[in-house]
Amino acid sequence: MKVWKTIFLILFALLQAFVGGCRNAREDANAGAPPPLKVEHVEDSNLFEAEHPDQFPLANATEHVATTELKVTATVNPDVSRNVPVICLATGRVVEIKARLGDTVKKGQVLMRVQSADIAGAFSDYQKAVADEKLARTQSERAQILYDKGAISLNDFQVAQDNETKAQVDVKTAAEKLRVLGNFDLDQPSPLVDIRAPVSGVITD
Repeated sequence: MKVWKTIFLILFALLQAFVGGCRNAREDANAGAPPPLKVEHVEDSNLFEAEHPDQFPLANATEHVATTELKVTATVNPDVSRNVPVICLATGRVVEIKARLGDTVKKGQVLMRVQSADIAGAFSDYQKAVADEKLARTQSERAQILYDKGAISLNDFQVAQDNETKAQVDVKTAAEKLRVLGNFDLDQPSPLVDIRAPVSGVITD
């Protein structure tokens, strides 16, 4: 009996040691875990809680009437990066002004009219070129007939064709010069040129 009692006590002591070791291992495993989350629901986002509310004194909201008009001294300057110059290559005298400083204009609107000797000279050159081209075309057609009948040589016929080609080039060059100077109506020769707005906007200068 004493032997069995001794064995029972030894087994009981071992069982207690094993249970205590398991409990300590479970406590050590949960030692580094974060605390449980606590969710707080706030219905109004404008309401919040402060740790020390006594550090934030309250103030009463009062009505303040602001003026709808503010009078100050200032300078208004146009945006230089958005300025578009109005360029006229024809020199002359301004005979009519159709837009003033501060006016709002649209693209293509006539701003002023200039009487230019450059335009008059360019029109004269264009009309002479047109007359020369007409004469050269007539001579080329006559040379074609004479060459077909053997009345003139091939060289004379080629010279007549070359003169017609050169006359056509002169007409195109004179017309392009008029367009560059600002006159686009070739059928109505006039020394006046209209200066038009390149873009829509306000005249600032």
